[in-house]
Amino acid sequence: MPRLDDLAGTNLAKARAAGSGRSTELVVHDGVLRQTIMALCAGRELAEHVAPPAATLQLLCGRIRVLKRGQLAEELAPGDLLSLTDSRHSVEALEDSVFLLTTVSRPSDGYDPRVA
Repeated sequence: MPRLDDLAGTNLAKARAAGSGRSTELVVHDGVLRQTIMALCAGRELAEHVAPPAATLQLLCGRIRVLKRGQLAEELAPGDLLSLTDSRHSVEALEDSVFLLTTVSRPSDGYDPRVA
């Protein structure tokens, strides 16, 4: 069974070594459920995109800022949990950070994050 603190440390090390300053690892993929560890180095950003029909972001370490439709939504600290369901948003790492992204989609909903 994977431990979140171990996954966070491993992915943060990968992000620091990567030219992109980020790392992702899919840790659970069970039908429509996906859980992904994402690490971002300070100053790096995930550009605005659409969340799937059900999504949460739980910050494991660091500090991030989430903007919804270009407006400040939340600044998260470790342990914070944010619902991102069906919203356009971007994520900026204010310091080296790792979060757990949980998504659930309906198999027949045709969700495509590139369209929306």
